[in-house]
Amino acid sequence: MGNLRVKICGITRPEQAQAIARLGATDLGFICVESSPRFVTPEQIGTIAAALAAEPETSSEVQRIGVFVNAPFSVIARTIQVGRLSGVQLHGEESPEFCQQLQQQFPRIEQIKALRIRSLEALSQAEIYASIVDTLLLDAYHPQLAGGTGQTLDWPSLRRFQPQCPWLLAGGLTPDNVLTALAQIHPQGIDLSSGVERAPGDKDLAKVALLFQRLRAGSIPLTMG
Repeated sequence: MGNLRVKICGITRPEQAQAIARLGATDLGFICVESSPRFVTPEQIGTIAAALAAEPETSSEVQRIGVFVNAPFSVIARTIQVGRLSGVQLHGEESPEFCQQLQQQFPRIEQIKALRIRSLEALSQAEIYASIVDTLLLDAYHPQLAGGTGQTLDWPSLRRFQPQCPWLLAGGLTPDNVLTALAQIHPQGIDLSSGVERAPGDKDLAKVALLFQRLRAGSIPLTMG
């Protein structure tokens, strides 16, 4: 297994973004969905990006991913520019055609397509998107919530999941269960949100530090942010 990407999602505060990047996160996720308690505006993301750029330790390596759910193209485009994003995560029912259009308009922006897995049949979608987007993300299905649910996936059912592009595992990961998940399946990265929070959008830096401590103790090779 190559070095593991570690994405901490639902960032809302500049000082927490800086601290999480210093701890080793490769990616920071920003929720661009107004109904979410973790919502941040493009301007807020831009402020956080500027704070990251101001610190030599976090200036260049950490990726800034905006998370969208069925957002209009114009909203995504503006957020990329104002928020200084390096990637977008599409967490709704965005079509392959929409993803292609976005890729053509922003070829240097990483595109992550999230699939909320309710059944193994949902994995068939992965084949369609894997040839279009840069990265896939598998999350647990919830009928009302698009993400940050704290629910885990059925990890044993994903043992044979090997799409033609890199993929990230999300869904209820915590410092306590991440090694159990990684012992069963081998994604190229992991995505945590509620599992390292005190409250929605308020990250628990002790839990983030514990996450990296557990990963290193488990001899998981990390891509340092």
